[in-house]
Amino acid sequence: MSERTPLHAQDDAPVAPGTVDVELWLARNFLDQVAEADIHSHADMIKAAAGLDYRLRALVAALDAERGEVR
Repeated sequence: MSERTPLHAQDDAPVAPGTVDVELWLARNFLDQVAEADIHSHADMIKAAAGLDYRLRALVAALDAERGEVR
């Protein structure tokens, strides 16, 4: 069995988001891209999971920044 590697670790560098509009556009664009990924391809699913994790973190960070919140 392989060692567990988390998708996102607490000590990873924080995301530096763009504006909410930019991050929303990027998230929608990435969703369109991963919709074509092969569900039976381990590599495609790893890329999709990692990319979606990053895009969601960036979108949340942009919303937090717009609200003046720091996390």
